[in-house]
Amino acid sequence: MEYPVHSQDMTYSQYPAPVFDCDFHLYEQADAFTRYLPKEHSGLMQLVEVNGRTKLAVRGKISGYIPNPTFEVVAAPGSGMEYFAAHNPTGKSFREIVTPMRAIPEFTDRDARIKLMDRMHVAATLNYPTLASVVEVNFMDDPELTQIMVHAYNEWLYDEWRFDHEERIFTTPVINLSTLEGAIKELEWVLEKGAKAILLRPAPVAGWRAPRSPFLPEFDPFWARVQDSGVLFTTHASDSGYTKYSNEWVGQTDDEMKAFEPDAFTLASKSHRDVMDTVISAVAHGMLSRFPKVKMATVELGSSWLPRVVEDLVLTYNKVPQQFAEHPLDTIKRQLYVAPFWEDKLEPVIDIVGLDHVLYSSDWPHPEGLADPVGFYRWCEAEGVSKDATDKIMGENMFNLMGLKAA
Repeated sequence: MEYPVHSQDMTYSQYPAPVFDCDFHLYEQADAFTRYLPKEHSGLMQLVEVNGRTKLAVRGKISGYIPNPTFEVVAAPGSGMEYFAAHNPTGKSFREIVTPMRAIPEFTDRDARIKLMDRMHVAATLNYPTLASVVEVNFMDDPELTQIMVHAYNEWLYDEWRFDHEERIFTTPVINLSTLEGAIKELEWVLEKGAKAILLRPAPVAGWRAPRSPFLPEFDPFWARVQDSGVLFTTHASDSGYTKYSNEWVGQTDDEMKAFEPDAFTLASKSHRDVMDTVISAVAHGMLSRFPKVKMATVELGSSWLPRVVEDLVLTYNKVPQQFAEHPLDTIKRQLYVAPFWEDKLEPVIDIVGLDHVLYSSDWPHPEGLADPVGFYRWCEAEGVSKDATDKIMGENMFNLMGLKAA
């Protein structure tokens, strides 16, 4: 299998059915957090110079999660594919593998993005933040401030991208449930602005006493509104705060970690833990059973974890069935939608959630994704997936999930 890397004049694949990619990304501009942040909180997020390089300082502390927060130079789309395909026989670092490139308007401008989607033969996309993943993990001690930061970011996001641009780019505002009242207020605001999908981090939310799951009964009024509105609930890869656990094993602090250069223990032990815990919580804490019309999609989190989650939930159900409203596999098959990585096997996820619940994603323009988004269909062909089934994965399932007609 070839691994194409972005080039300005590249030719993109075509697919003979409408394509809906559930994982595109935007790169933020410098004022994404500050344009609408109340003056009394100015200084919480700053771009600062450190040894001649621009870094993001959150509450006066340098964040290494995003190495270059200006996004003036980024790793080219698709340039990390060999690494994520576990094809690195010479042991190069991730930085040595990826190809740097100057940012292009298609990364930051919604109209330029539409024109590129036409060239790519992509009808519609869900469009996710990049830099926003550093917010919630750094405000776990202050629920109200977390939601102030999130709302300021969402206002910027709406300014620059809208939440529904030409019924083709569906940008996902961030929702945080650290306080119920704030979460409902934010949900109503983004729905009024046209949001068709919302984004929750796969992690516990902040609390004054302690963090807790966003799927506990105390948050039922929020999920009732999600169900009534029909908005799609997505959870997407983020900084979920799990490095603190691996740090305890390797004897280091967050300050000592190098972005995109994890040690072997951290890489193996953290793999998929956040999405596993998130899905287990949504099922075991009963939110999905209490609200059977809520649609939950996992994006940029792969699918290799799914059999293990089902195995653990079924085993637990057989021990304490009285703690479940229904068999967990029934819940998963009814409400969970999964976007496998391009390098994942498709058969196991199809077997568990059903063909209609498998989504296609390219993660464009990130380096771990596909430079040629529609080229995903070749992985379907390589696994023997039929043309009709590939049509569903490449677009039909997402159009149905969003309640849209294929363009």
